[in-house]
Amino acid sequence: MKHIFLNLKRFDIPKELAGVNGIAPAKEWGSFIMREIQEPLKAYMDKDVEFGVFFPEAHILTAAAAQTEHSMVKLGCQSVFRMDTSEGGNFGAFTTNRTGNAMRALGCQATIIGHCEERNDKGGILLEAGAIDKKAVNRILNQEILAAQKAGLEVLYCIGEKAEEQENWKEVLEEQLLTGLEGVDKSRVTIAYEPIWAIGPGKTPPNKEYITKIGAFIKTVTGGMDVVYGGGLKHDNAEMLASIPEIDGGLIALTRFQGDIGFYPEEYLEIVRIYMGK
Repeated sequence: MKHIFLNLKRFDIPKELAGVNGIAPAKEWGSFIMREIQEPLKAYMDKDVEFGVFFPEAHILTAAAAQTEHSMVKLGCQSVFRMDTSEGGNFGAFTTNRTGNAMRALGCQATIIGHCEERNDKGGILLEAGAIDKKAVNRILNQEILAAQKAGLEVLYCIGEKAEEQENWKEVLEEQLLTGLEGVDKSRVTIAYEPIWAIGPGKTPPNKEYITKIGAFIKTVTGGMDVVYGGGLKHDNAEMLASIPEIDGGLIALTRFQGDIGFYPEEYLEIVRIYMGK
């Protein structure tokens, strides 16, 4: 199966506030994107492919309201808390945290967990507290995956190595996989590989050979789980990524990196078309 995911981060912030949103007012941003992409994506209903969009929490309600009955788009949130409500237990005392059950109640079907930005945040908090256990972040993310699955959400689990970890990439990725996936239902998880060392302006992205090597390694460690390229599915690499049997899709964020930088639905649809060959 192919998987094309869209992580919209905080692209809702308007340009006058130093963001990149120039396509719709913030209060209409979620519904605008859903309306723009879901109808054209029905062209792929005869393909073995799923489309997921991970919205900032504030936009999930309007996106869900715009979701049609037979939409190809699965609505998702950006990670969940490691604990949740339960019968006879906590009834919702989770100030500042979004739980899996809360996201299900808003209309979500999936979530993204372990994105490099989430890993950096959690790692920074642990470092501030004086923690030196490098496996702690993976254990916390494992708890998030388990909580998400208990709430009925599908999971896109992100892994990746930093520049200083490249020499030991096998050990780093294996630890992220084995600890992060411990006890989870792997049939409801897709892996996203993020080459963190190559993400950002001026960085050189990995070539086809490198991506193929990583995809094969992840499949070996996980027993054949689906793997998508999380370093950015773009116009420039869509055809190349589609040609790699070890890679089962990609994660899109920005669609334009020069000029009016931002996410544009029509450009997203063009990337999908190139990747799908249709």
